[in-house]
Parts: sequence; structure tokens; C-alpha cells
Amino acid sequence: MLNKKPSAILFDLDGTVADTALDLSATLNHILKKNSRDEIEDHLIRNMVGQGAKALIMKGFSHTGDAPDENWLEELFHEYLDYYLNHISDKTVLFPGILEMLDILKGQNIPLAICTNKNIQLTHALLDDFNIKHYFDAVTCGDSFSYKKPDPRHLFSTCELMNADPNEAIMVGDSINDILAGNSAGMLTVGVTFGYTETPVTELGPDIVIEHFDEMIDAINAHKR
Repeated sequence: MLNKKPSAILFDLDGTVADTALDLSATLNHILKKNSRDEIEDHLIRNMVGQGAKALIMKGFSHTGDAPDENWLEELFHEYLDYYLNHISDKTVLFPGILEMLDILKGQNIPLAICTNKNIQLTHALLDDFNIKHYFDAVTCGDSFSYKKPDPRHLFSTCELMNADPNEAIMVGDSINDILAGNSAGMLTVGVTFGYTETPVTELGPDIVIEHFDEMIDAINAHKR
């Protein structure tokens, strides 16, 4: 149980709540192969994740040749969407301890949110597949607003939906977009070590670092703000 109840806790999705890397990798490699590009190893794609599907496509195609122009990117995005929606949870799993953590936090009546750069359609499909949408009082995505992480307005707008004070909220994530947005918003930031980032999360400047969700409550309680 948290000693001091925060106004809200915001969670990133990919690399924080769910280990989506293998399905994201399979989807990107599907459209690369379909467009006569070389496939990319899974461990390299892991570090390309975090800014949404279009950014992932741009990184994948830039890695294997010329980057797509705007019109081709739209075509590729629809190819990506069609495939990923049909395979969104083939190999995806929830990270260990997340369900237990969500149960504890809901038991304290702490407002919870998903704050992700994944698009709305994909986010809700994934939450539905794992039957966890009921935990969250708000779900905001990369196309929910005209801005997204690392812009702190993404976090401010998410808090506004829950009538939560951002200064008393917590952002939990795995990448620079999460930590930078949380720090810029004046939130307590929790970085998880098991997500998707080329730079180790310990070097991104989070207030707290955890290796498993069963560490999170004790770490927050022990932190002095």
C-alpha cells in the first residue's frame, strides 16, 4: 500500500505494461518483406519501439534503405495496421507483477491511466485482448491529441480527464519519451528496466528505477520528494 496516495498513476503500454516486442517485430518484418526489404532482427526492433507505429515504420525502412515519403508511409501504415490488428497478441504477454500491482492500486482507489504513443485503435484492441481496460480511468494514445510524449501536455491532458493534479501524479515508463515527459510535467517518474530503450533507463533521469513491479510500492514509499 502506498503511504501517500498520488492523484493518479500513468502507465506507458509497450515495454511497461505489456511485452509487445515480438508482435511489433513480426509486423514490421511482414511489411518490410512485402515491400522487398530485408527483415530486421528482433533485438534491433525492440529499440525502435516507443513513438508509435509510423515512427517504427520510418525507422525500419530507413534501416533497410530509403525512408518512405509521406504518401508511401500512409500506405505502409495501413498495411501495418491490417496485419498487426490480426496478430496483436500472438506473442505479447503482460509483464510479471503488473496485474497484482494494478489490483493493489485499484484497491486504494488510485486513478490509473494508460498514456501511450500507440494509436487509439491498436491500444484498445490490446487492452481488450488482455481484458485489462477496466483498471484504467483514462486511456490516451498517440493520436488522442495533437501532441504526444515526450510533450508533457500529453500527461497534463490525461490528468485532466481524471481530475488529477499533475504535481501529485506518477508516470511509469521504460523510455526517454516517458521519463522526459514525466520530468517536464513535474511528476514523480518511475523507470522500468525491462522495456525498450537503446539508452539504459538508469541514464534517462527517472526518480526511481525498478526491475520488477513487486518493487514499485516500496520504492515509491522510500523516495523523498
